[in-house]
Amino acid sequence: MKVGFIGLGTMGASIAMNAIRGQHALVVHDINRQSAHPHLREGAIWAHSPREVAANSEVVFTSLPGPSEVKEVALGVDGILAGLSAGQAYFDLSTNSPTVMRELYAVFAEKGVSVLDAPVSGGPDGAKSGEMAIWVGGDEEVFTAHKPVLDTMSDSARYIGSIGAGSVAKLVHNLSGYIIQTALAETFTMGVKAGLEPDAIWEAVRQGALGRRRTFDTLYRNFLPARFDPPDFALALARKDVALACEVGREFEVPMKLAHTTLAELTEAMNRGWGGRDSRVAMLLQSERAGVDIQVADDRLNEILDQD
Repeated sequence: MKVGFIGLGTMGASIAMNAIRGQHALVVHDINRQSAHPHLREGAIWAHSPREVAANSEVVFTSLPGPSEVKEVALGVDGILAGLSAGQAYFDLSTNSPTVMRELYAVFAEKGVSVLDAPVSGGPDGAKSGEMAIWVGGDEEVFTAHKPVLDTMSDSARYIGSIGAGSVAKLVHNLSGYIIQTALAETFTMGVKAGLEPDAIWEAVRQGALGRRRTFDTLYRNFLPARFDPPDFALALARKDVALACEVGREFEVPMKLAHTTLAELTEAMNRGWGGRDSRVAMLLQSERAGVDIQVADDRLNEILDQD
């Protein structure tokens, strides 16, 4: 299938490459042409605009920072809509607003084009390996028709429901993670200030009921070694995701106290100028408030992991 792909950032670059390896012909575009060089070397064709991508593809995918970028790429003068024809489909892989996706669905439908929200979850490593989830909302028959393409990008492409459903599922997932992150910053800071070493706490809780479900294992990558650069997932993007989830709560009149507390934490970290650092850098705020320094050497973390 001739696949159009727009947005070759940290996630999109790897997902697009997997589509090439899945034997699909690829047409690509990004605001930074250099990011497409690996794909062009593998046989992809460069397009000068989203419209040109759409006009030369059977299906279009975008992987972009957020709602405003998606709307511009989709509806701009040289946007996707201008280049697609009736019967074609557009999948947005971004973490997006379900409200925005419903709006795009209605606009594209007037031209006979299908829109599906298809956010991904698996992080940069999952995007490279293809071991990640894609949660799709939209018309199920369109999902089914394009599942062979999705299966070259991911080992778990799943239909969730009507348009916007994929975005809601992704926001549930990400919001849960950042609420847990905020809670762990609080509980670990309490433990350290009460006299325990952070590595001793981590070693202990990993073997508790929650720990055996691997709740705590990711702490070794950023929080415990106090290593937040370069980011695995930037704080600015994390705050965007949590803000989108809070918007969904407001839309459906759901009280979300912990979500707003988490949003406040991420916003305070953003105000420190940390937007480009790893999202877990927000956990430093709590330890700073308590006057606690949490940092564990890599060899000690590896020693604990090797005990498994």
